[in-house]
Amino acid sequence: MLHNWLQPYAPDNTTPPAPYAFGQHIQQYRPKQAQLRAGSIALLGCHAAEADPIRKALYALSFPFQGLEFTDLGNARNPDPAFLAPIIRELLESEVTPIILGHMPTQATAQYAAYQELQYLINLLVVDEQVPYHPARLQEAQHYLQSLLDSPKSSLFHLSLLGTQAHFVAPEVFRYLDQKRFDYVRLGRAKANITELEPLIRDSDLLCFNLSALKQCEAPGQQAPSPNGFSSEEACQIARYAGMSDKLKSFGLYGFLNEQDRGRQTAQLCAQLIWYFVDGFYHRKGDFPTSMDGMSEYIVDFKGHEYQLTFWRSEKSNRWWMQVPVKTHHRLQRHRLVPCSYNDYLKACQDELPERLLNALDRFA
Repeated sequence: MLHNWLQPYAPDNTTPPAPYAFGQHIQQYRPKQAQLRAGSIALLGCHAAEADPIRKALYALSFPFQGLEFTDLGNARNPDPAFLAPIIRELLESEVTPIILGHMPTQATAQYAAYQELQYLINLLVVDEQVPYHPARLQEAQHYLQSLLDSPKSSLFHLSLLGTQAHFVAPEVFRYLDQKRFDYVRLGRAKANITELEPLIRDSDLLCFNLSALKQCEAPGQQAPSPNGFSSEEACQIARYAGMSDKLKSFGLYGFLNEQDRGRQTAQLCAQLIWYFVDGFYHRKGDFPTSMDGMSEYIVDFKGHEYQLTFWRSEKSNRWWMQVPVKTHHRLQRHRLVPCSYNDYLKACQDELPERLLNALDRFA
C-alpha cells in the first residue's frame, strides 16, 4: 500500500559511491519488493527539493553497520501532514523506524498524528529554539503544536522541549509549561552538560528536531536562522542518544531550506545527524525494562516521608530508571519507569530529587 503514497528516489549513479559508503548499502524502495522487515530503518522525504540534497550527502558517508537494513522510501507524493501521517503510521505498525526529512516544522504534526492513530499515550520531545505553542491559542506559523495540545482528543502524555531560548518565549508560555509539569531545558543549561539530556531523550516516543535549534553559522539553510543555538557536535550527540533509546520509534528533521544552504553545509549536517541516529540505533542494548531481567535494584528511603523510591540500573548499558511509587493504569505502565541518571540517584540518596523527576511523580499523582 505504501507505493500509492510514494515517489521512489532514483540516485545518480554516474559516480558510483565507494564500497564502504552508505549509498552502496541502502535499499531503494520499489513497489514490488518484499515487505519492509521489523527492526529496520526507513528514510522518508516530504519534499524532493529539500530531501534529495540530504540524501546525496548521506549516501557519501561510511556505512559500518553490518547487518542493518536501511531502506530509502523516496519522497511522499504530497507534503501535506494529513497525507504523511498514514505513511508514518504504517511504518510504525510494521515496527519499522522512520527517519522523516521535512522542510516545514508543521510537518512534525504528521509524525505525532501517526502515533495518535495507533492510540498511544505519547511522550513527545521537540528540539527547537522556541516553544511552538501559546496558551492564548494564537494561530501563528511558529505555533505548530497548537492544534495538538489544544485538541480534546489529544493522546499526549508528556511534552519535553530542548534548546529553548528565553528571549524568544513569552513568560506566560513558561508558566503554562510549569503548570502542566512539562519539561523544558533552556539552551544554556543544555549546553552546560549535554550528557544530562540523555534520560530525557530516552523517555520519549518520538523526536521532532527543528533545525532552527542550531546556530545559523552551523546550519545556514534553515527556515528561521538565529545566531544562538546548538553546535553541530551537540546536535549529533542528541541524535545518537535518540537512536540508542529503545522506546523512541521515529526521528524527524524539519525546517531545512535548500535555497539558503551555503556550500551544502546544512545538507551535510543533516546527513551527519542521520548517521549518528543510525549509529545509536545500531548500538541499542535492548534494555528498555519491559521486565526486570538484567536490572539491579536500588531502594532509597526518604527521611521524613512515607515512601521509598526504587531505582533500577541496567547491567547491559549502565543506564538508570526511577520507578514511580504509585499504582498506574495499564495504559501508563510503559511510562512508569522514568529514565534518569546516576547523578539523579546520588541526589535521591541525599533526600533531593531533580525537578524533572518531581514532575514525573506529579504526572502520576
